Amino acid sequence: MTHLGVDIIRALPKVLLHDHLDGGLRPETVCELADAVGHKLPAAGPAALADWFAAAADSHSLVRYLETFTHTVAVMQTAGALERVAREAVLDLAADGVVHAELRWAPEQHLVRGLTMAQAVEAVQTGIDDGVARAAAEGRSIRAGQLLTAMRQADHWTEVADLAIALAGDGVLGFDLAGPEEGFPPGRHDQVWRHLAAHQVPVTIHAGEASGVGSVAEALSIGQALRIGHGVRIADDITYSAHGGTDGPATLGPVAHWVRDQQIPLEVCPVSNTQTGAAESVATHPITRLKELDFAVTLNTDNRLMSRTSLTHEMMLLNTEAGWTLDDLLDVTVAAAWSAFVHHDERRTMVEQVIVPGFQKIERAQL
Repeated sequence: MTHLGVDIIRALPKVLLHDHLDGGLRPETVCELADAVGHKLPAAGPAALADWFAAAADSHSLVRYLETFTHTVAVMQTAGALERVAREAVLDLAADGVVHAELRWAPEQHLVRGLTMAQAVEAVQTGIDDGVARAAAEGRSIRAGQLLTAMRQADHWTEVADLAIALAGDGVLGFDLAGPEEGFPPGRHDQVWRHLAAHQVPVTIHAGEASGVGSVAEALSIGQALRIGHGVRIADDITYSAHGGTDGPATLGPVAHWVRDQQIPLEVCPVSNTQTGAAESVATHPITRLKELDFAVTLNTDNRLMSRTSLTHEMMLLNTEAGWTLDDLLDVTVAAAWSAFVHHDERRTMVEQVIVPGFQKIERAQL
């Protein structure tokens, strides 16, 4: 197995489908925005704050992990703050080689200082557009859009869905459902899914991370999800022969069969999954076996600030700890491109004119 090196991996074109806007702020930005609104942070200075976020995420305490978002969301309550965070997210992703990004966030959590949901979405789109333009001026091409998230434990699903429908094609790429899986199933507001489907708005749902296979099944059957956020617990629906371990012959249960047969994309986030307990390590993460079994696996960051990660970092870990090759990285990148919430011809262009040629260029340089 060849270690590819950080410069090689950073130069690869990448596609990011699962990245939370409120989980990817620059520590410097959190400090400056907090100072502007008088929000007290748990650590002084960008370096110390970055360490605090990372330590909280690594603590294996859900309470501490969720506490991190109280600080990022608190400083994202004005149009100017939302524009800045979105602009910087796009620039940071472009610098990491990302050519297509879908940034998800919950507008309902950003209304404390008087914004409406529509105004908040408009501010984020302004920031995204500015980031795309600035990246282009720096010689980096990136396409980015929003996924509007409704929180499972709140009752704003219909309102967020209506906003996604109204702004579909105007920067909004789709609808997402996030929050605690246990006790808040998609069926709480089952009319929302029919409403979104009737207006051809694609849906991704967080499932199979904190809860098991049943959560994935509900996301598909009730939520009509076209992609599954995380989805790593689908591995619970796969059994192996007693002698071969997870490297041996696999027997798929009904949900795992359906997910694989229909090639439903799994938005897998290895580093984050190890922090939340959905996986023990990157080396033993289910993503590798799921990919070997021909599931539609995509690679994602989840929360870049909390997990102190990037797509380059995720790829590096899979290369060095799980033995992934350049071909493996190409496979998940192509899968992500074909799973993007854009039109088919746009996906084809991304794959044939950006992703494959970009990987081939890096491969030729290594010969």
